Amino acid sequence: MAHAPLGRTLLVANPAAHSGRGAQGAEFARRFLESYSSATDGYEVRLTTRPGEATAFAARAVGFDTLVVLGGDGVIHEAVCGLMSLPREARPRLAVVPLGSGNDYARTLGMARNDVEAALAQLVRGTARRVDVGRVNGTYFAQTLSFGLDAAIALDTTARRAADTSLEGEALFVTSGLRLLSCAKDGFACTARFDGGEPRELAPLIFAFQIGPSYGGGFLVCPGADPADGLIDVCLNVCRPALPRLLALFGLARSGRHVRSGAIETLRLRHAELEFAAAPPCQVDGEPLEGTSFVIDVVPGALDVVFPG
Repeated sequence: MAHAPLGRTLLVANPAAHSGRGAQGAEFARRFLESYSSATDGYEVRLTTRPGEATAFAARAVGFDTLVVLGGDGVIHEAVCGLMSLPREARPRLAVVPLGSGNDYARTLGMARNDVEAALAQLVRGTARRVDVGRVNGTYFAQTLSFGLDAAIALDTTARRAADTSLEGEALFVTSGLRLLSCAKDGFACTARFDGGEPRELAPLIFAFQIGPSYGGGFLVCPGADPADGLIDVCLNVCRPALPRLLALFGLARSGRHVRSGAIETLRLRHAELEFAAAPPCQVDGEPLEGTSFVIDVVPGALDVVFPG
C-alpha cells in the first residue's frame, strides 16, 4: 500500500453536478490535492463532459491507487461500472466526494454531503473497506435497483433535476411521489424466483433491491441493508393498499418504519430472476434500465471503498 493516504490518485469530477457547483468543487479539490502533497503520491484530474465518460475514465484507471469521484450518485454509478470492468487486482480503491441532490451512496458510507472540504478531510483520514456491488443484466449498481412506482418516482426526480428544478433531496422525492402515487393502481405483474426457490407470482407497486439502506435522498427503504454482508436487501409490497395507506407507508419509509407493516415484505438474498408481463419502470442508481426479464445478483467484496476517518 502506498505511504500517502490516497497513494497515486485519479480525481474524476462532474462539473455539472449539483446545478453546476461541481466545477467549483472540482477546482477546490484540485487545489486541496496540490497544497496537501502528503495526501497523494501524485494526482491527475479528469472532468466529465458527457454521460458515460466517468465509466471510461474509471476503466482506464489501472495503475492508480485511489479513484476519487466528485459528484452525485449518477457519476458514482458510472465510475463503479468502469471499475468493475477491470480485474479485481487492478481496481483502484474508490473514494467519493458527494456533491449532488440525493447523495444516497454517501449516506451509506457516512461521508459529509455537499461539503467538498469536509469530505476531502474525511478521505485523507479514512480507511478502505471491502464492499459489495449489485449486478442486473450485466449492469452494476452501487446502491439501488428498483422496479415499479418507486422507480418511476426516482426517474421523475432525475428528469426534474435535468430541467433545473430548485428542489433537491427529500423534497424532490416527496413531490414526485405525491404526484405519481395518485396514479398507482394494479401493480406490475411478474414471476419472481429468489435464490433458486419456487416461482412466485407477484404484482408489486414497489420492488426495491438495495446494497445500502436508502435512496431518494435518505428514504430508508431497506433500513437494515449492510453494503459488506454479501447480500442484497429487498423490499416489496405483498398487497395493494388503498391510497391513504399507501401514502402513510410512503411517509413511514423516511425513517424505515414502513417495514413493520403487514403490507411489506423484506428479504435478503444473493440472486433473483424476474419476468414481468410488460416492461416496468426500472432504475439502477437513478438511471433508466429497460426490459421485461432481469437477472440480479450480488458481487461480494467487489470494491475497496474509503470510509471516513
